[in-house]
Amino acid sequence: MNSESGAHDVHGPDGPDGPKGANGADEHPARLRVGIIGPGRVGVALGVALTRAGHEVTAVAAVSDASVRRARHHFAGARIAEPADVIASADLVLLTMPDDALPGLISGLAATRATVTGRLLAHTSGRYGTGVLEPVTRLGALPLALHPVMTFTGRSDDLQRMRGISFGITAPDQLRPVAEALVIEMGGEPVFITEENRGLYHAALASAANHLVALVTESCDLLQAAGAADPARMLGPLLSAALDNALRLGDAGLTGPVARGDAGTVARHLEALRDAAPEALAVYIALARLTADRALAAGLLTAPDAERLLDVLSGAAL
Repeated sequence: MNSESGAHDVHGPDGPDGPKGANGADEHPARLRVGIIGPGRVGVALGVALTRAGHEVTAVAAVSDASVRRARHHFAGARIAEPADVIASADLVLLTMPDDALPGLISGLAATRATVTGRLLAHTSGRYGTGVLEPVTRLGALPLALHPVMTFTGRSDDLQRMRGISFGITAPDQLRPVAEALVIEMGGEPVFITEENRGLYHAALASAANHLVALVTESCDLLQAAGAADPARMLGPLLSAALDNALRLGDAGLTGPVARGDAGTVARHLEALRDAAPEALAVYIALARLTADRALAAGLLTAPDAERLLDVLSGAAL
């Protein structure tokens, strides 16, 4: 590491509160020089969180005018530099570009033999573990995957949203304490995910968050077509209760016509969707089948009721 304290002592030798100065005040034990490659919404939020924890963002690689403005606004003392220069001048580098751009960046850094030895290189992709960093790991980089489980909008409340969120971490055994310390310093909760489970981990998150947005906005459109003046106001209390039930009760929180085995109501839904929103029909059928399967497995739905439901759904899918 380039910092005098070394990356493996992020919290310092006296524990997470750090050593005490002569006057008894807390002193940050291991101030890291932080570089950011790709200062988008995630990069800025994590960079600001690390700055508040006592580290310093010293260099940023930004390409677009918007990224440059964002970097200068949030990290006024940081240099705008090329990726290789950012890495050379940092102890910890946040790689916060889109998932698809990450392998190419890593390959380029390895091909040009960038100065990565002893540097912590931490990407924030949910899709990848540390395997994607292998080309630079072979050159001496210290690889981390630190994925914040949160959506970022680029607004001022992004940092507040980070308090208490989970981070999906993948790291070599010897770097797990470092990854854990960094996440805790940013106000998060570390959750370790093995390399081979990153795909399943990210699929679960995407299904829960991204598909939820599409499902809710589609429901808003359908309600508006049905004559509801304020669909969001109508759905808000219902969806809040449904989410709370799902997180607290699991499958026991299932309600509605599918969980009750009300095949007639489901058939009416299918007719209405076929007439008003045929593009939503396939989604409804797929989710109804999943709901029926889970309700049957949980003992909420009898086998005869499930069979009637599945017959209705199969007929609609033809």
